[in-house]
Amino acid sequence: MSAELDALTVVNQLRDLAADPLNRRAIVEDQGCLPGLILFLDHPNPQVVYSALLAVRYLAECRANREKMKAELGMMLSLQNVMQKSTSPGETKLLASEIYEILQSAGKEEAEQAEAAAASCRRKAQFFLGSNNKRAKTVVLHIDGLDDSTRRSLCEEALLKIRGVISFTFQMAVKRCVVRIRSDLKAEALGTAINSTKVMKAQQVVKTEDGGELILPFQEDSAVLVEENTDIPDYLPEEESPSQEQDKAVTRVGSITDGMGWLSTAANFLSRSFYW
Repeated sequence: MSAELDALTVVNQLRDLAADPLNRRAIVEDQGCLPGLILFLDHPNPQVVYSALLAVRYLAECRANREKMKAELGMMLSLQNVMQKSTSPGETKLLASEIYEILQSAGKEEAEQAEAAAASCRRKAQFFLGSNNKRAKTVVLHIDGLDDSTRRSLCEEALLKIRGVISFTFQMAVKRCVVRIRSDLKAEALGTAINSTKVMKAQQVVKTEDGGELILPFQEDSAVLVEENTDIPDYLPEEESPSQEQDKAVTRVGSITDGMGWLSTAANFLSRSFYW
């Protein structure tokens, strides 16, 4: 297995572990994983960089992590480098910018933190906080047929091919996917991509004036042309994807004990790869 493939495998595993809120504190407290993710931000493979950014974005969702992440050597500088690098894809720059803004705001006065925490509670049904960047918006999808890790992988592949998708997270228990997209991308494009799998059907979840939720189906004749994202390489094939191995903790949401066992393996890889 090549060194680059090893790096992609490890960063994808860390991304999937970070997607579970139960793992986020432990990943940041680990002595090797957070420094390793920072080094991945300068990797020549753009998919490694993008997956590392997704992992960091998940970790930043935990408010208790932000001060440590901001203070970690090289974190803010690496995010700036990704944002300023001319070869970085647009979605990668936008995601790095959102993370930078979140971490930059860490450490403000307690009153401001309390206000932000209250706002976060009002939006806890959504994964990504607010609209830190006016060029992006959040779309919540209810996906009929999103029943297992195989269907989730199909959904991931469909979304990753859409130019304008910044990031996404799944809420498997309620068959939902929260997608962060550029403001100029229509939600119908997401529905078209997911419906193209032939085994899943997407509907949009919107808030009503009284605070409730309304599930709106996409019109059958509203299929839009999906512009494929050629800047970011495809994920690993299914037979090589670590998320498909049923004995790995990343396939069992909430399994923090097993997940921490894998973190030790990841830390060892990072230590061998980056520290002399």
